[in-house]
Amino acid sequence: MAADPVIAAGIGVRLGRGFAVRAGSFRLTGHLVGRSVLGVVIRHPAQATAIIDLLAGVARPAYGELRVLGHDMATVRGRAAVRRRVGVARRSARSLPWLRVRGLVTHGARLAGHGWGDRHVLAAAILDRLSLTPWSDVPLQAVPDAVARKARLAAAAVHQPELLLLDGLLDGLSQRDSAAVTKAIRDLAEDSAVLIAGCDGEALMLACDEVLVLTDGVLVPAAL
Repeated sequence: MAADPVIAAGIGVRLGRGFAVRAGSFRLTGHLVGRSVLGVVIRHPAQATAIIDLLAGVARPAYGELRVLGHDMATVRGRAAVRRRVGVARRSARSLPWLRVRGLVTHGARLAGHGWGDRHVLAAAILDRLSLTPWSDVPLQAVPDAVARKARLAAAAVHQPELLLLDGLLDGLSQRDSAAVTKAIRDLAEDSAVLIAGCDGEALMLACDEVLVLTDGVLVPAAL
């Protein structure tokens, strides 16, 4: 893993005809990897998605320098390399009505390129780790929201990525449910660097080691 999993220097992130970020400079520090969770508080969910898409290699920076896991995100090759080494979990995701919790997690392992046998072993391991095994055979549309979000987290982390990117995963939860999802995130942070973007500043303050706030397109440290 790169010494610093994420290094952003003066980046611009497009959102429609404007910019979600105008001058973003931040880093997720390498010496804390295995325990580090960085939060970014954002007013509008679309801005959070734009930032997560950028760091996941779905989009490229409009300007500035961005390196993720040592790769230059301005290049097609760099973005392709990063996509294989990250996991992305979002608050909302379109799922087939019949998909069950185990199926979602197994699907995550398949997308990461694991064979049939490995993907089922990996899925079983992370379902147990996140206390999701009792929900394995329940359709996603029938589980509580907090369980569905933990299932998306498990699907993002099943292939043991170096960097976990979470889009609004703590937004809109009760205090109890937020604590349960946070516990799962902190557990997975033992193995991966984690960056969470979302609107719920209080939840991010409780979950993260460091929090930034997006203000007028500029990322600044949160006031404690």
